[in-house]
Amino acid sequence: MTLVHSSEHFRLFSERVVVVGGGIVGVCCALYLQREGYAVMLIDPAAAGDSTAKWSCGQMAIGEVIPLSRPGVMQKIPGWLLDQKGPLALRANALPGMLPWFLRFLACARQAKTEEIARDIASLTHHSHADYVPLLQACAERTLLRDRPVIKLFDCANGLEQERPHLAFRTALGFKAEVLDAAAIADLEPSLAGKFSHGLLFPDWRSVSDTEGFITALTQSFIDQGGVRVRGLVRRLEEVADHASGVTLANGERYAADHVVIAAGVGSRQFFDQLGARIPMAGIAGYQVLLPTPGETIRHSVIFPDGGFCISPMTRGLQIGGTMEFARPNAEPNFKRAEIILEKARKILPGLQVDNFEYGVGYRPYLPDTKPVIDRSTRLSNVFMALGHGQLGLTLGATTGRLIAQMVAGRTPVQNLEPFSAERFSL
Repeated sequence: MTLVHSSEHFRLFSERVVVVGGGIVGVCCALYLQREGYAVMLIDPAAAGDSTAKWSCGQMAIGEVIPLSRPGVMQKIPGWLLDQKGPLALRANALPGMLPWFLRFLACARQAKTEEIARDIASLTHHSHADYVPLLQACAERTLLRDRPVIKLFDCANGLEQERPHLAFRTALGFKAEVLDAAAIADLEPSLAGKFSHGLLFPDWRSVSDTEGFITALTQSFIDQGGVRVRGLVRRLEEVADHASGVTLANGERYAADHVVIAAGVGSRQFFDQLGARIPMAGIAGYQVLLPTPGETIRHSVIFPDGGFCISPMTRGLQIGGTMEFARPNAEPNFKRAEIILEKARKILPGLQVDNFEYGVGYRPYLPDTKPVIDRSTRLSNVFMALGHGQLGLTLGATTGRLIAQMVAGRTPVQNLEPFSAERFSL
């Protein structure tokens, strides 16, 4: 798929928006801004599709609203330090620098706070499918989203029992789930027959056919509708009085804008001082393995919570991922984490062909309360923030795009966005 742009086309319009960040959240913001009638320029240093969401399990996980910070998490931190083969690891040298973030994180690990966060996130994820509909209908490719639910499988009955309180709360929030026995699991996934007896089916979740292809197709749709994509690194926002007048790239190129949207994931941190935002964002590494010719057939995206990983069939192969690691900013990737999940997957699927594989890592932009920021800058009145989506970037991309476009257009969104204010960390 060829991606082209014309910056001259962008300069012809009077109402111009620059979106900084071409990942899933950024491109969805750009598409919804187009629907509002704006001329939109999307700027990102990477090729279309080569973003954090590329190295994800590709799930529209609308019921994944229980935050990572939850009661009992404090007791797990020593284990994260000691067991580097566990689902979530913490490099010891990262702890001093991340201590302020962890203190905020632990402050959210109260039952009442956990339920509050879950309700806030659910207020967004309930709209995920509907918000993607107009964006996907405008794409030439019609098979970007698979019409199949997502499965979660447990090693034993105890795993399912531990999940039940969270399951009950998700059900109360309106999300569906069905308990699976051995026969049902075998019917859904013949390759896993006889290996699992306890599972859950999430009938309202979906997965994309390919994470890279999904973002690339949306980007091409944006360009086909007159959008401009520039491959470059935004170095700073240009300011006039209390608003941004445009952006300057690392190569010195400048683009004027009437509005700017910051949707650059972990890369958004470089703009926080200019925006007057005190946002505690951590980039948590999520490792993945892609097997182009896996030699095993998996029909659904399957989560294995006891092992801390997921297997997702994609058009470019079988993707295995989900392990997470807290490390210092700019730390080198530790691809031994990818080796660990590959070995775990091989124990479940001994027939996996691993002669040809690719390792990848995506840095999830996590905030201590697991909620994103969807807000306007208090310092630069025409700059908007769409960042900090953690593992829900793909799930919340379209909803965030719709909300940001409504804000840029001067309309008050129906959803209450106070829980997603950047100022919540300044209180």
